[in-house]
Amino acid sequence: MRDAPFPQADLPRLPPAAAPQLSIVIPVLNEEGNIAPLVERLDAVLSGIAWEAIFVDDDSTDGTRAAIAAIGAGDPRVRLLHRIGRRGLASAFIEGAQASLAPFVAALDGDLQHDETLLPRMLASLRDDGYELAIGSRYVGGGGLGDWDRRRAGMSSFATKLSRIVLRAPLTDPMSGFFMIRRATFEQAVRNLSAMGFKILLDIVASLPAPPRLIELPYEFRSRTAGESKLDAGVLRDFVLLIADKLVGHIVPVRFLLFAGVGALGIAGHLIVLRLCLTLFALAFPTAQAIATAVAIVGNFVLNNVFTFRENRLRGWGFVRGLLSFTAICSVGAVGNIGVSAFLFGPSVQSAWWLAGLAGAVMSLVWNYAVSSVITWRRA
Repeated sequence: MRDAPFPQADLPRLPPAAAPQLSIVIPVLNEEGNIAPLVERLDAVLSGIAWEAIFVDDDSTDGTRAAIAAIGAGDPRVRLLHRIGRRGLASAFIEGAQASLAPFVAALDGDLQHDETLLPRMLASLRDDGYELAIGSRYVGGGGLGDWDRRRAGMSSFATKLSRIVLRAPLTDPMSGFFMIRRATFEQAVRNLSAMGFKILLDIVASLPAPPRLIELPYEFRSRTAGESKLDAGVLRDFVLLIADKLVGHIVPVRFLLFAGVGALGIAGHLIVLRLCLTLFALAFPTAQAIATAVAIVGNFVLNNVFTFRENRLRGWGFVRGLLSFTAICSVGAVGNIGVSAFLFGPSVQSAWWLAGLAGAVMSLVWNYAVSSVITWRRA
């Protein structure tokens, strides 16, 4: 028996809503206390503008999503994009921007440290003055760093200077996370974005085919009033990877280079442990080699878990399962290494010993990286 048609006549007929002219993408992680105040401030400063706020939540563990949903239930301008198994402000902004259709897109932190009163000026600069990108800058006249200490200000200044390696546009504050961009300009960059870490503005400007017409507007960076700062050593790691990706990412993935660097440390550690086992503890070579190999594999796994695959870091039982799978993968890679080296050094080919050894090592490295990326550190 066929289902009866749904009684569409009983559906409520809602008046058509005005399409948003401005989408404000707000990446959040555990910002429950800042959601309601931020929406109230946006409502106040954007009066007369058709806007929407897209909160991109990286699986917060507090009540952030509930706070967004409570407001969104009565205000269709407030939307939620809940991401699971993915982290990072840059990728959050990209996904939020792609989930909207507005001709102008702004990036705004969810911690109330950006000055939302600057948004109307940004919009006017893009809509009325012909600019493609409007940036909130802490370094132009009238801007400021708020209560930053000398150490944090120095790190920001150093990162700004380092970013000029990949930038072709004059920017006083390429580290800013507060900006507005034309959708057409964003679309020119989106396919070349690295989507690493926190510095999405730097990523966008470095990914555009030509320097954009831009304006920098001053603002004073505010102090956080609720929630906790997300800045840690991982932010520096992500920034360095972003710069490296813009320089050589079109040739070789920077994550592979990081994996190779960890592998080089593993070789050094292997040799040190082997030497200690042979000289200090007088162990037989097979035993010493087995211990050194085990130490190198565990060390490589730990370092890759912390640095190379930080976004998918394994913990608890996942760490144990990951170590077992990584060991199995490296064992297969070692067998392949020996096989390729033996073939190239054998009588049928007779390559130089160093070339045969290098070819085997490269084969093993590529295998370990490719397979562990898919199996050991697969995305949730």
